[in-house]
Amino acid sequence: MSDRILIAKSEREISDCFPVIKELRSHLELTDFVTQVQRQQQQFNYQLAYLQVDELVLAVAGFRISESLAWGKFLYVDDLVSKSGNRSQGYGTVLFNWLVDYARDRNCQQLTLDSGVQRFAAHRFYLTHRMEITSHHFTLKL
Repeated sequence: MSDRILIAKSEREISDCFPVIKELRSHLELTDFVTQVQRQQQQFNYQLAYLQVDELVLAVAGFRISESLAWGKFLYVDDLVSKSGNRSQGYGTVLFNWLVDYARDRNCQQLTLDSGVQRFAAHRFYLTHRMEITSHHFTLKL
């Protein structure tokens, strides 16, 4: 079994990531997903990395590099999900570690993300991987 992490660039590669992302972002539809990812790639430097094992996408991470006064240069993880039938097999860890290395290679001072307050399993994963809870995220829907 060989595994590799790639960045989705083509419409097909983006589409191949959809079934896994849909598990995290259940409101999305395939045609809207491809269009939105392509728009975010062009306008916001969004990237979609995926872990492929034997031609199957088993974990996906959407991320972007940015900079702010508060954090300096950082890699922000918008989405991180492993395929439900393959969780707890190390695929999320492989992809997370790849993201950390990717951020370091690009001189980021930190990797950051937000996680829904109800996602207890995800919180355990992040805490296990040495992440700290450093702030509260507030939202005002407009």
